[in-house]
Amino acid sequence: MTYKEQFIKFMADCGVLTFGDFTLKSGRKSPYFLNAGNYNTGAALAKLGEFYAECFAENKVQAETLFGPAYKGIPLAVATAVTLKNKFDIDINYCFDRKEEKDHGEGGWFVGKQPENGEKIAIIDDVSTSGKAIREVMPKLKKAADVNVTSFLITADRMEKTMNGEFSAVQEIGREFGIKVYSIINFKDIIAAVEKGVVSGAEYLPAMKAYIEKHGAKY
Repeated sequence: MTYKEQFIKFMADCGVLTFGDFTLKSGRKSPYFLNAGNYNTGAALAKLGEFYAECFAENKVQAETLFGPAYKGIPLAVATAVTLKNKFDIDINYCFDRKEEKDHGEGGWFVGKQPENGEKIAIIDDVSTSGKAIREVMPKLKKAADVNVTSFLITADRMEKTMNGEFSAVQEIGREFGIKVYSIINFKDIIAAVEKGVVSGAEYLPAMKAYIEKHGAKY
């Protein structure tokens, strides 16, 4: 299997990827659901870091620092940085933000590598459905230093239009910030994996194809 297929099987095995009839926050009825909260063991986190590192290396991401937005991005940045060193011999910095600025000790908004002018940063998060996380941290980073955010890494691109536009959340982030967005897998990869029998769920294929036909953004 490709690493993308391995990742989809891993998501299903962890209970992160499930099929059925789900009502999303947007109100849309979806035949599948991604619940990243089910990555809840050390083994799962270590494996997740491996897949992010594969995505990073495959796309030759240009970055000196991995930035994980609080809170979900924090363990992702750490796990991926460790794997990049152990598996690819890429020694990369990591950093994450606090929800509130610390006013004692070393102080500040950030833990780990402190932002510097000209520093190339890749932001890492789980699934971006609205772009909220990146829109919150970009002003923080830019206020701290004139950093160069080169890319945004996520687990999955749902490839569907936002509620108020023709573009997907991933496309809107790329257009708004002028950065590359890389996902380990996308919605079409999931469909292909089900068709190949990598994961079960063939009975949901018609609903999945109808869903992307109705809500999908143009790629």
